[in-house]
Amino acid sequence: MILVSGLVNLETTAKVDGFPIHYTPVRYPFFGVNSTVSGVGYNVAKALLTLGDDIEFLTLISDDIAGQIALQEFQNLGLDTGKILPLLNATPQSVILYDGTGQRQINVDLKSIQDTGYPADLFDEALNRCDLAVLCNINFTRPFLVRARDMGKIVATDVHSVSSIDDDYNRDYMADANILFLSHENLPTSPETFTPQLIDTYHNDIVVIGCGSSGALMAVRADDSVELYPAVYTRPVVNTIGAGDALFSAFVHEYHLHQNPYLAIRKALVFASYKIGETSAAQGFLTAAALTRLYEVGN
Repeated sequence: MILVSGLVNLETTAKVDGFPIHYTPVRYPFFGVNSTVSGVGYNVAKALLTLGDDIEFLTLISDDIAGQIALQEFQNLGLDTGKILPLLNATPQSVILYDGTGQRQINVDLKSIQDTGYPADLFDEALNRCDLAVLCNINFTRPFLVRARDMGKIVATDVHSVSSIDDDYNRDYMADANILFLSHENLPTSPETFTPQLIDTYHNDIVVIGCGSSGALMAVRADDSVELYPAVYTRPVVNTIGAGDALFSAFVHEYHLHQNPYLAIRKALVFASYKIGETSAAQGFLTAAALTRLYEVGN
């Protein structure tokens, strides 16, 4: 079983003509504005459920309208909602502007979540039933990094965008992750240079850097391997939002099954490629059977 703990928010996407945005007082982008439940924790949880994994999901919401919508989505997915706690004064929300080429601007309002803790006893109870913990880089998961490692669990995290090997906010996550994902955006050096530096500093078992349309670079410490895996094409791109979450989720799913990182990254690239044919970050996920079929077509 996989534990997932991370952010949930109500996401609104709005299609724009292009960047920079030309000012106009009113626009009518028919079927270009949509609201769904999203957030990294939710995206990963939904992707893993779609792939057929059993999960424990821990997050924080509010009992406001956005939180009620999120709770309904959890119930629709068949999730046990006992560890989804309404401790916030407002549920986080995001607004994402995107254009026809896949460029996007993400605006996230975290409300009070960065100052709200999650009960340690509930985390320990859930973790006891799991052998892998996906701890997203939101503050309420931070105290559980060391707890998970001390309990002998595999820790996987995605720190998204960092600009330094000593990034203040993400240092704990980078240090305690067995499986570390991040984006090539904002790196101070090339992914090929930065990846060995990460492993030398934090001794991660596996590091994956998402490189957008170029694919993903993966380093496996045990094999002293660093390799760029090219992106694949499965269908036209609609919105690249959530591509990194999809890549991360599918990798975790495949690695949890067979501990083969090389197969996991190849299948994860297929999963992410298909996902970005949808508008929302939490849409476009393949089932495990569909992923295998699509992967085998290209191999």
